[in-house]
Amino acid sequence: MTLSPSLPRLLHPAAWWVWGAGLAVAASRTTNPFLLVLVVAVAGWVVLERREVGSSNAFVPFLLIGVFAIGLRVVMVALLGGGVTGSTVLVRLPQLPLPAWSGGLRLGGPVTAEGILAAAYDGLRLAAILACLGATNALASPRRLLRYVPATLYEVGTAVVVALTFAPQLVEDARRVRSARRLRGHTGRGVREIARLAVPVLVGALERSLSLAASMESRGYGRAVRRTPRSARLGGALTIVGLLGVVLGLYGMLDATSPVALGLPTLLGGVGCAAAALLVGARRDPRTRYRRDPWGLPECVVALSGLVPAAVLMVGSIQGWDGVVPQQVPAVLPAVPVGLVGAVLVAAVASVAAPVPPLLAGLKTARAAA
Repeated sequence: MTLSPSLPRLLHPAAWWVWGAGLAVAASRTTNPFLLVLVVAVAGWVVLERREVGSSNAFVPFLLIGVFAIGLRVVMVALLGGGVTGSTVLVRLPQLPLPAWSGGLRLGGPVTAEGILAAAYDGLRLAAILACLGATNALASPRRLLRYVPATLYEVGTAVVVALTFAPQLVEDARRVRSARRLRGHTGRGVREIARLAVPVLVGALERSLSLAASMESRGYGRAVRRTPRSARLGGALTIVGLLGVVLGLYGMLDATSPVALGLPTLLGGVGCAAAALLVGARRDPRTRYRRDPWGLPECVVALSGLVPAAVLMVGSIQGWDGVVPQQVPAVLPAVPVGLVGAVLVAAVASVAAPVPPLLAGLKTARAAA
């Protein structure tokens, strides 16, 4: 089948998740606030241009969680210290003496501008990563991606889908419960009111996530099991070892202070075990071919536009390019590296290269005709 880039259709979910993962990796390699804000802006722009009408907008909830993470990081550093010392003291909090085994941890004391800035940069980096995950969640539902998860990883994929849909449903339930309480005459404000919202919101979001997992399991979503006990045990062992290797390898690559052996070598070993598990599972667990999403040129361009900033920022972080990590002591205005800005902007190509979703295309056509 010939795919026209201008034909309205949903992009392959794997392409969106490769794009989002690449942008998240790029954000994880820098603490430059200008680059991180640009990453969030690019992710938000692509969501505005290519999110399907009626789909869950998980970008905003993840963005709010990121803002909360920034505030929490700053407050914790102000109270406990963050290892970054400076000479610009903003305020002196009452300090409680702690024993020597606390390892330099303090409670209270001077709060410096350098420490606050370093905490804000770290928090902003986490917020940018969360924004990338939220944007990907809004552009391609994890439920669609689950259809393409290899059968060996089906249970893990189901758990990931439930985890990724928990936060957006939490925000949606909070909005619904708050509206219901307002209709009953409650103001919906104040600490006591928030405490009353917490239990029904958490219970409701958890129940909806579990219902989603149960409904997918009861419908046999995307799987047909034809495994023997021996192949199931072998596939399970390889899957666990592979996933541990991938997780540790990704952690090593995201944390610049970790040993070199914990990064790419561990990741490659994990990928190798995971590939072996996929081969074992693929011979026994054929997947459904019902309404498969095509993979064409737009998918390749979108995936590549997310991998380019990840590759450039990783090389820049390893080689210590200027502007990747701003100077914190003494605090100065971070530089704006033009090359890195251009690399991040490459991810915005997805807003043009991806085909317009069908419902959004119909809405634009109706608006143009009005």
